[in-house]
Amino acid sequence: MDALNTFLAELFTRQAFTAKLLARNYNQISGWIELGCVIALMAATFWLTGVIIKRHMRTAQNFQLLRHIGRRILWPILMLAGGTAALLACNLYGYQAVWLQLLVLAARWMILIRISVAVVHAALPQNKLTDWLERAVSTALWVGFVLWISEVDDKIIDFLKNIQFSVGSTKLNLFNIINGLIWVAILMVFAMWLARSINARLAQSSLDNNLRMILAKVINTAMMVLAVLIALPLVGIDLTVLSVFGGALGVGIGFGLQKVASNYVSGFIILGDRSIRINDRLTVNDFTGYVTQITSRFVVLRNANGTEALIPNENFVTSMVINESYTSKELQQSLTVQVAYHSDLTRALEILKKAAANQERVIKDPEPLAVVTDFADNGINLYLGFWVRDPENGFLGLKSAILLDIWKQFNENNIEFPFPQREIRILNEAQSPSDIAMLKAGIRAQRNTETDPALEDGSGGD
Repeated sequence: MDALNTFLAELFTRQAFTAKLLARNYNQISGWIELGCVIALMAATFWLTGVIIKRHMRTAQNFQLLRHIGRRILWPILMLAGGTAALLACNLYGYQAVWLQLLVLAARWMILIRISVAVVHAALPQNKLTDWLERAVSTALWVGFVLWISEVDDKIIDFLKNIQFSVGSTKLNLFNIINGLIWVAILMVFAMWLARSINARLAQSSLDNNLRMILAKVINTAMMVLAVLIALPLVGIDLTVLSVFGGALGVGIGFGLQKVASNYVSGFIILGDRSIRINDRLTVNDFTGYVTQITSRFVVLRNANGTEALIPNENFVTSMVINESYTSKELQQSLTVQVAYHSDLTRALEILKKAAANQERVIKDPEPLAVVTDFADNGINLYLGFWVRDPENGFLGLKSAILLDIWKQFNENNIEFPFPQREIRILNEAQSPSDIAMLKAGIRAQRNTETDPALEDGSGGD
């Protein structure tokens, strides 16, 4: 038992890894045999991992993160178990194995790295930045393993600790700051993963969408703050140092960030009073669209042509907003059709109602309404009104289908669409002067031949 306890105590130590011991291992045939056995053990455990995953770790819907971690760490776990058993056997025979112990340490480190990368993968949204961050985390941890195994990390830590400076009455060094940042990053990633897990559970619950969004935002904010509050004391930073910063932040919010704070608070208000929901049809500042996203600062509206408007949350609290889906998302639409004066109006109205009722997207209760609205210049105007159950899918295709059905049935029932008509009447023909009028004009011309004397004296005689 004493030998076993000593073996377990020294299993994950780095005392055996010195330059001389590795050099001796290279110069001995037993060292090369041991290296070959280590490579064979790695290959065997890799093959066994594939077999286990193929037969027993089928894809499932629940516990996706645990399944992902299990698939990732199965190989290093098998290497750790096989390497530990082989290392124990070597110690029983008095052989000091170097490569086997290095394999055990690397397998344990690989388990930690893959768990860390899996948590980062689950905590952050999937994009190119996340992929880069996962590779960066994995590379940094492997570099840390190399520095630790070669005992270079102690020298680096001593160098960082010697770089000291003061913040008020608190003395800090570069090592504490880096250590604090690392712990803050670790706890924040863990908090983000925990928040996303809780949000996923909330998304599957029967709670109202707005209530789920409020809880998600509160959880995300609380987790971030909690991560910072836990990480800083772990590295010896007094939280009272943050009191000055908190006061300055409050003044900044009161002056420079008041709009941001107002939008943030307004976001919670509109979610709490349920005045706006996802897929609601809104009109804000002559822009009509559907709500596709509600964030902490703005609401995204998307109209039919794909244009998106980012409306600050404050506008929904302080300004008038037309919400066509507030009580019910069903919307009324209408069409105007004109028929000739000699058409059968009763039959035409029945065709209009039937054409709308035949569409699956049109609500049957209340049923479509068709009425006569006006006796126009060219024909009789008919109005068709109907309610649509899914306005988020648009109206253009629906109206086109209704009009095509109306056109088809009008042609089958000899109901005409009128053309513009104009009636022109010629009241009087063009007339030329009569002979009597010409005679009277000649007589008057002969009688008035005298000139005005005043005109003879003036310049008009020139």
